[in-house]
Formats: sequence, structure tokens, C-alpha cells
Amino acid sequence: MPTRVFITIDTEYSSGLYTGPGLADRAENFARSIACVTPEGPAGITHKLALLELYGQKAVFFVDPMPALVWGVAAIEDVVGPIIAAGQDVQLHCHTEWLALAGGANPLSSGRTGRNMADFPFEDQCELLDYARTTLIAAGAPAPVAFRAGNYGANDDTLRALAAVGMDYDTSFCPAIPDADCRIGLGPHHLDPVGHMGVIEVPIGSIGTLGGGQRHAQITALTLAEMLAAIRHACDCERSSFTLVSHSFELINRRKLAVNHIVRRRFIGLVKSLASMRKVETANYKDNPPGLRMITKDDPLLPANPVRTGMRLAEQFVSNALYGAR
Repeated sequence: MPTRVFITIDTEYSSGLYTGPGLADRAENFARSIACVTPEGPAGITHKLALLELYGQKAVFFVDPMPALVWGVAAIEDVVGPIIAAGQDVQLHCHTEWLALAGGANPLSSGRTGRNMADFPFEDQCELLDYARTTLIAAGAPAPVAFRAGNYGANDDTLRALAAVGMDYDTSFCPAIPDADCRIGLGPHHLDPVGHMGVIEVPIGSIGTLGGGQRHAQITALTLAEMLAAIRHACDCERSSFTLVSHSFELINRRKLAVNHIVRRRFIGLVKSLASMRKVETANYKDNPPGLRMITKDDPLLPANPVRTGMRLAEQFVSNALYGAR
């Protein structure tokens, strides 16, 4: 069976760009975070959708509906519409930072606010998931089956809440970032989908680093050569799936509204290369979701390689020097 590669794209307005409830703020936020409009043309979701269609590949767009608290469901319809029209998968994302901006529209009976899902008790998390899922469906998406917490900020109660509201998958656990906001009770050795707290947890992919650590499989964190090597390694180890992370705005510098050509070449190269890789297929949660690995093996990560690591450090230096932080 081929290894399923999940290109996951967290698709979100930025609460950090919010300055008020006016239409201009929503339009500017959409232009910078979703469409990513630059003088060279758009480099956001429509650009990625076009590339996926060109090379016949699938992706999963984890859409955050929480900005509807400020701008209404229409703001989420603007995001969901193009993805559904392109035949791609929409699943649920949630940045709880928007609760602090919602005022009286806060859907929680407790009125609590917090940066991450894990900051809330189980009952509040059930309410949040119910609101977010209902809003995403109202915006035109099919009922989601998979979830990723904003900032990876989930805990075991998040998974219990997902099970309670009838969702099957979570992909908030990133074994390569043990000091992040994620508080799910799994360890760095959990690399494959695993049943946990009533759902299937699908870890973010990673590779080995010099010194024995891990580096997460994000478009901005690995070179194209590292991503492709990691996917080939997963295939050689007969892993059932490998998950990559991107964001709707990662191909640009949002402050300068300038395309980051290094990161864009990575994404284009990834989608193009996957179209011709043997024993690999891109997948999504609506058609062919991740499966549990039936035979447990203690396979290592893709080992660190000094040449690939050196090339990444050089590429990141050039990227930061030319384009700056996103």
C-alpha cells in the first residue's frame, strides 16, 4: 500500500492583524493572510489551489472559523468557497485568541478567553468545538472529521472533547517541538497515527537532527531535499502516512507583502515531485484518511545528514536576509 502524504495547510485570518470590526480590517486581513496579494500576484490559497490542480494532487485545508465572532460567517465563506470549488478538503482549525476580541459574542457560557484550547476545561472545549464546527458548516464546508488546534495548543481534554462531539481525528501533536503549546500526553517516539483518548492522533512528520533531536516537517522549516528524503524514508519504512504542515500565508512576508521565492519554490517543488513519486500518494481526510499502522515497528526517523543540514542553514540564512520573517 502506498504511503499517504498529507499536505496540510492551516488557513487562517490573523488575530494579530485585527484592529477593529470595520470591513476594511477584514479585507486587509484577508489580503495579507488568506489571498496573500502581492505586486507579483496572489501567493495564498488560490495560488496553492492552482498548483495542486496543475499537478493533480490533494491537500487538506484546516480552516479557522473563529473570526466569524467578529466579522460574521461571510468572512469564513470567503475562505471555504474557493477550496470547495477546487475539490479540496476542508477540516477544522481553531485559534481561541479570537475569543478575546469577540466581546459579547463569546459563545462560551463561562465567558472565558485563552490563547490555546488547552487553556480551557473539558466542558468549554466541547462548547468551542461545537461552535467552530457549526460555523464551518454554515460557511459551506462538509461536516469536518479532523481537527488541528491553533498553535498546536491541544491537550488530552481536547481529544476527549473531539470524541464527545463525534470527530474522529486530531493532528495537533508535533513530536519535534516538545516545548511548544501542545500538552497531549504522547512522546517524541510517537511518529505514526495512534489511538488516544477516543480519537486517532496523527502526528506532524519530522526528521532527525544532528545531536539526536527532531525537526518538524513544515514548509518553512525544511528544504525541498529534506522533505522529499523524509517522504522516501517513510515509504521505505512502510509507514502508512506522513504529514507536512504549511499555512495560507507562508509563501510571503505579510508585513512587506512580498513573495518569498525560496519558500514558494519549496512548495512548488514538493507538489510537482509528489506527482511522480512511486509508492506515494497525496491524501485527505474526506476520501482516504490516515490509518493506524497494523504492524508496530521501531523505525528511526530519517537520520540527520550534515550535507542536507548545511544546505538548509544556508538556504534559511539567504531566505531571512532577502525576505525577512513572515
